[in-house]
Amino acid sequence: MSHENFNYSSIKVEDIMTKTLISVNPLTTVFQIAKMMEQGRIGAIIVQENKIPTGIVTDRDFATKIAAEKLSFDTTVEKIMSHPLISISHTESILAAAELMSSKKIRKLAVSNNGSIVGIITSTDLVNQLALTSSI
Repeated sequence: MSHENFNYSSIKVEDIMTKTLISVNPLTTVFQIAKMMEQGRIGAIIVQENKIPTGIVTDRDFATKIAAEKLSFDTTVEKIMSHPLISISHTESILAAAELMSSKKIRKLAVSNNGSIVGIITSTDLVNQLALTSSI
């Protein structure tokens, strides 16, 4: 099957998303977040308030907000998180995810199922899938 004939709308977000999630409350410090990201080897953490997802903190937030603005490590995550949380349904196609990421200029997208966040899909996930399917 050639790359031109492959239907990217047939691959669902749930097929390639990362299911490992770490979530924190808005008062968690950026130092604590950094340690969680390092130990979990992940690039994003969901922020929840009263069990409701309200935002996301990514590795990019550390570069663009903490380092660039010289914020202290005891800064709370609510001050640097990206919000509102942008999400996509787990049943949407990876093409829809790529289009949403492109239009919103984001690299990580929360994945939802009936209002609950069940995973994260990243631009790296999409590139890896593209590489995999283009070699078919």
